[in-house]
Amino acid sequence: MKLGVNIDHIAVLREARKVADPDPLDALGICKRAGADQITIHLREDRRHIQESDAKNIIALSSLPVNLECAIDESMIDIACALRPHRVTLVPEKREEVTTEGGLAVEGEQPRLKEAIRRLQAQEIEISLFIDPTLAAVKASLDLHVEWIEFHTGKYANIYAMLYSNLSQTHHSIPELDLSRKILKQMLNDELCNLRLLSCEAMERGLHVAAGHGLNMHNVTDIVDIETIEELNIGQSIIARSIYIGLSQAIKEMKEKLIRR
Repeated sequence: MKLGVNIDHIAVLREARKVADPDPLDALGICKRAGADQITIHLREDRRHIQESDAKNIIALSSLPVNLECAIDESMIDIACALRPHRVTLVPEKREEVTTEGGLAVEGEQPRLKEAIRRLQAQEIEISLFIDPTLAAVKASLDLHVEWIEFHTGKYANIYAMLYSNLSQTHHSIPELDLSRKILKQMLNDELCNLRLLSCEAMERGLHVAAGHGLNMHNVTDIVDIETIEELNIGQSIIARSIYIGLSQAIKEMKEKLIRR
């Protein structure tokens, strides 16, 4: 299974002090030598971490494919078309959210989405849609004629955290998941089964399947065992772990986790 390393959180640390260090560009060689298969960055409309100059330099200088996540806003598509990364993953975006909280709306008439896809395809850029793991979203993605989908694994990660961490004892607790361990385990199994069935359906219909959001060293193993998921994009947990053991070792450990049993 391939690993895309999201380096946004290097820029988060830089932007906390509004200085020039650490520079996300310095991570490119480390990621490659450690075994990463792709660099992922999210250029947000509010530029809270990755800046346009970062995106330009990373896309121009990376020897690994670059997956640029962005909203379908016209100005963001202008930038993506100009920079021409290997792939653009279209994501929903809210200014008030800390991180991407759900999948892109792909069902029904979506003129802005269709126009964004048309423009990107005209530049021969590979397109992925970041979607919730539902059959309706998979079918809508097929109708939009993109190459990839990426399942938002936040629900799986949240159930796992409520089951196996102290999340339920913190202010981040999810009240609707304040259930017995037996029920939570069944919910976790149901979500894994859902991801397995939907990724199989998507692959059989010609879509490439990636997944990401909230994945870490502890919860990733069962996702890895879904053979029809080709790629995981993981950022926050790798960058957080790198504080203690270094970026290269954090990537190597995650790559070891991605070896299927």
